[in-house]
Amino acid sequence: MANGGPVCGPISTFSRVQLLHLVQTRAERTIDELCQATGLHPNTVREHLQRLIEGGYVIQASEHRTTRGRPRTLYSAATGTADASSPIARNKAKAAAERGDLLRRVMPASASALGRDATYQLDALIEHLEESGFEPVVDDEQLTVDLSPCPHAAGRAEDRPMLCTVHLGLMQGVLTQAGGPLAAEAVRTSAPPADCAVPAECVVQLTLTEMTAA
Repeated sequence: MANGGPVCGPISTFSRVQLLHLVQTRAERTIDELCQATGLHPNTVREHLQRLIEGGYVIQASEHRTTRGRPRTLYSAATGTADASSPIARNKAKAAAERGDLLRRVMPASASALGRDATYQLDALIEHLEESGFEPVVDDEQLTVDLSPCPHAAGRAEDRPMLCTVHLGLMQGVLTQAGGPLAAEAVRTSAPPADCAVPAECVVQLTLTEMTAA
């Protein structure tokens, strides 16, 4: 995937984006299904999936069989819910909260007014976005995260809808895993004309589902 800046993490290649899209839209995918849907070689699919598992974005489980035969390995998106939680994602959320607490002790002004649980969610989300090559700017009053300029702005226009959908799903999973009232509602993008020097905008809209005590 072409891009306008350094991109890493789970959305670093379009093949990885395709795989994430497939497991986000339907859980318990097999290697064969993923190969047929993407046209990728099984070894390539396994390598991408292993990277995504190690990042805490995909989980694997053995198929429950009622007949004879070797159970297949099934792959699903790590959504942060009780039945689709990655231990790696849990550890990352906990570590992000600990680092956030340390920063807030050194810089009290960086504390959010949204309460402890929402603050820990933002800690996890910011670290995920930075890992993915973004430079997030959080507005906890407007509940937005500005990711402009988008490092994917130079990518193919036809790829962007899938990319934004996958990216939103990843952020929702991170927020759910961290636990709290914040949810990622939408990714708002605007691409300027090709001859315009203004960078493409990308803003994540968050929602506050319920308030918790600080």
